[in-house]
Amino acid sequence: MDSKSSPAGRARGELVRRGQAGYTIRLRLPHAGSSVSFFNRLMAQTRDTLREQVQRTLRNRLFVVVSNREPYIHIYRDRKIQMLRPASGLTIALDPVMRAVGGLWVAHGAGEADPEVTDDRGRVQVPPEKPAYTLKRVWLTKEQEEGYYYGLANGAFWPLCHNAFRRPVFRQSDWERYREVNGLFAQAVAEEVGDQKAFIFIQDYHWGLLPRMLKERCPRAKVAHFWHIPWPHPEVFRICPWRIDILKGMLGNDMLCFHIRHHGLNFMDTVERELEARTDRETNAIIYRGHATKIRNFPISVDFEAIQEEAASREVARKMKEFRQQFRLPPRNVGVGVDRADYTKGIPDRLRAIDRFLELHPEYIGDFAFVQVAVPSRVRVEEYRKLNEEIDTLIEEINWKYRSGSWKPIVPVREHLGRTELFALYRLARFSLVTSLQDGMNLVAKEFVAANLDEKGVLVLSEFTGAARELTQALIVNPYSADQTAEAIHRALTMDDKQVRARMHRLREIVRERNIYKWASDILRKLRRLG
Repeated sequence: MDSKSSPAGRARGELVRRGQAGYTIRLRLPHAGSSVSFFNRLMAQTRDTLREQVQRTLRNRLFVVVSNREPYIHIYRDRKIQMLRPASGLTIALDPVMRAVGGLWVAHGAGEADPEVTDDRGRVQVPPEKPAYTLKRVWLTKEQEEGYYYGLANGAFWPLCHNAFRRPVFRQSDWERYREVNGLFAQAVAEEVGDQKAFIFIQDYHWGLLPRMLKERCPRAKVAHFWHIPWPHPEVFRICPWRIDILKGMLGNDMLCFHIRHHGLNFMDTVERELEARTDRETNAIIYRGHATKIRNFPISVDFEAIQEEAASREVARKMKEFRQQFRLPPRNVGVGVDRADYTKGIPDRLRAIDRFLELHPEYIGDFAFVQVAVPSRVRVEEYRKLNEEIDTLIEEINWKYRSGSWKPIVPVREHLGRTELFALYRLARFSLVTSLQDGMNLVAKEFVAANLDEKGVLVLSEFTGAARELTQALIVNPYSADQTAEAIHRALTMDDKQVRARMHRLREIVRERNIYKWASDILRKLRRLG
């Protein structure tokens, strides 16, 4: 074995005689570090390896992604058209995959300047600096967006699928708009796919009816659907008035994916109760009217190497200095929370836990800061307006309670931050609170880990996130318990630095190995088996 050509760190090879069996190869690691860490890096998927796999898997098939949110949005600013990347974990995760794969992404064109840059079929090449795939935009009326997105998707399905104690609102008019928009997207995809071979990859809960519609319009396409939020217990889902239609629509998929196995099992249980279908627990498949839908779980992740590289940039280092001065952060005892202002993220419970922490440990008063990024979201929905008011009120009350001179414990940031700003906050933080009341996965937890170059941070993670199944070296908490979260904050601040580094090192190896390219690769491998 030529040591110069050895991958991932140039490990040296040594031939060892094994009697008549021939030779085996023993690898000597080039520097200190565990063999587990070395082989994790060696086997990690990259954009290049994914591209190679795509070429083998897709062959002559078109690859199509369907989502509500678009990966790039065009707006008017200073009388010019500018391109932005929306604050969406899903689109940020999938964009590097599409850059590697190529193909077509179909999404709602929501930018005011979107129509100005597309052709007569709503298409534009993205990203603008180095086009790699086609973005096809579907135009919706105000009434369609109000009913399908704000109404049924986020007013009904979102609270229905999250155990967050918000009553779903079911309106017949919203259901009609939902069906209408699913039909519009089916038509838009069919215009591009027709009867050619394709893999169509649908994203999320906005498209419960779309899979069956596509199977009818695109007979030679294989359809997979990733349901990114939890699937509830059958007793919870049965309150949905249109549950039969949704289940029939989703069983049009050839493969239906969830982040964790538990959610897939809930879906199978729901089908058993509601439809005359056969469920095969050994192969995790559902056969309905002669069509088989395979149920699989694939925990989504982030582009570890890209985040690590950007977090190490001079721009991030410069922003760290600016934030430390702007927010008057102490040298060490800094925490961060980064969320959309959504009731599933547990922000009020988190703020109450910080209040409890300062009650229990008053020695930190004056030498502690928690930066809470809470970007307003879905403000047209009444529950979200109330949540934003609750967050603002709690921050004001807690800061008033502990304020000393110009010092206050909570620093609110109520605007969207770019990646440079977020990575700067991650690197400044001794700990990050990811305390969702329920989450399909939560990519903020994995972003914090990937950006933690110095391995000096502690992740405090809700047990009700999908990420908690993988990131077991985090401090796992029940977010409903203020005392438990407060104790985790104290432990994060007082933990021995050696233990902090050991925990974070293991977390980083997990996220490095199970990155977004591995997620995509695993799905493509399963798609290939569909034929």
